[in-house]
Amino acid sequence: MVEFIHDLLIILIAGLVAGVVAKRLGFSMLVGHLLAGAVIGHGGLGLIAEDMQEIEYLARAGALLLLFAIGIEFSLEELVRLSRYFFLGGSVQMALVAAPVFLACVLASVFWKSAILIASAVALSSTVLVFRALAEWGETASPQGRRAIGILLFQDVALVPLMLLVPLLAGKEEGPLAWSYLQLALNSVLFVTAVLVLRKVFARWMVPILSGLRSVELVVLFSLIVLGGFCLGAVKAGLPPALGAFAAGLALSGNRLTGQIDALILPYRESFGVVFFVSLGTLLNLGVLKDAALLMCAALLAVLVVKAAGATIALRVTGLPWRAAAGMGLGLAQLGELSFVLLSEGLRANLVDAATYNRMLFVAIGTLVLTPPLLKTGLRWTRQSSVEGYQPEPGLKRLPALPQEAIVIGLGPIGRQAASQLEMMGVDVCLIDLSPVNLYPFAQQGFRTVSGDARESEVLERADAAHTRLAVVSVPEDRTAMQIVKTLRSLNPACSIVVRCRYGVNTSSLEKAGASAVVSEEAEATGAVRRLLQDMDSW
Repeated sequence: MVEFIHDLLIILIAGLVAGVVAKRLGFSMLVGHLLAGAVIGHGGLGLIAEDMQEIEYLARAGALLLLFAIGIEFSLEELVRLSRYFFLGGSVQMALVAAPVFLACVLASVFWKSAILIASAVALSSTVLVFRALAEWGETASPQGRRAIGILLFQDVALVPLMLLVPLLAGKEEGPLAWSYLQLALNSVLFVTAVLVLRKVFARWMVPILSGLRSVELVVLFSLIVLGGFCLGAVKAGLPPALGAFAAGLALSGNRLTGQIDALILPYRESFGVVFFVSLGTLLNLGVLKDAALLMCAALLAVLVVKAAGATIALRVTGLPWRAAAGMGLGLAQLGELSFVLLSEGLRANLVDAATYNRMLFVAIGTLVLTPPLLKTGLRWTRQSSVEGYQPEPGLKRLPALPQEAIVIGLGPIGRQAASQLEMMGVDVCLIDLSPVNLYPFAQQGFRTVSGDARESEVLERADAAHTRLAVVSVPEDRTAMQIVKTLRSLNPACSIVVRCRYGVNTSSLEKAGASAVVSEEAEATGAVRRLLQDMDSW
């Protein structure tokens, strides 16, 4: 027990230090956790024991909670809405990536069953990183964003048959191969049917009961029971427990408690997730990779090119212009969290040996390190034409030169778009919102965030509003916006303040309060309707 506590403490400390360093340097904490594992593991400092059976249980819990989170954020309604991009874009992307990777593995004398697993893992992208980036940069509703989300959803669903395929590839199934594949198909159908039925049962009976009781403790207990029950049911049915975790999240998605459950499970998911990724990193032996450094760098470059090209073609097939498709394709060029889950299952099933796993881990970490600059470059490509084509309303005031720092208050759709645009232009943006939940994903990406009521000078002082050159106020109520403008102006008379205004009648009042420029929703909507009516002849 003492050795277990010692190893767990070392892993958590390593995860904390790696997370701080990753945030300071501006790259994904996932990369930091993997590298921290490599440092403390057997190929590094050797700070933990070689036999980590108890730690492995916690690591598996982290993987299950990760898949549970993916499932609970998965929307069947969104899937129906994006069905065209889901089936066409997703299948084309995975095929165009998996096929060349499989061929390269076979040519490199990798056993064909192992090559299938490796190619499938490489075809998966990071749903968490890409989806959060699209949401934070206001691209989820854009044409390229919708298509990218459709491809990511297809990859999430594809994990189900891929996980079921692992025991078949490992040769653990008894009987003829045809019968094994028939069982796979039957298990998949039963799996999907059970999830859909239980999802309706929970939404109709359990969710209203728990909502009426208004007890956080009961919601947490119910969620953990569902998670454990689905994992146990998957094992009893001969399926991987990871599929049960994904199914549990899917069964609890799309109802009034979904957001609350996701927020309540977040501390467990993040804590156990650190153990999972740091433990995976302990298997990385950097010393073994020294002898093949050039080969590994070439493999990293090849994976980036193949994945970006495959995603670009898939996005183009769904009707996206080449420029936007290439930009979004860069954002899908990394390996994702589910790639590690699939590879770890292959390692346990002896489909992938330790040396191959080391090489794959190096390539995966390399793609994740390069993800932020690739995403930023790609989104700049996709946005350039829309930004160049924007025509402001007549009479809208022009602002001074671009500042180095800015504040965005209110993280609704307009606020997110403003923050994204400023960040793309190289401005250091500080975000203010009443909800810490709204700020959390932005903080994960390196934005400065302040939680609180911007009408209070103390909150604005924490955001260093007294020295900022630009502030964007995007709150839904004009009265609140007016109070924020007055407080801002009292702290910083020289600041340029851009205000989103709902009703045109309040424009003059906001300008008198100190706003430098006011964008009226009524005026913008009126102008858009007039232009639309003028162009009726071209319909």
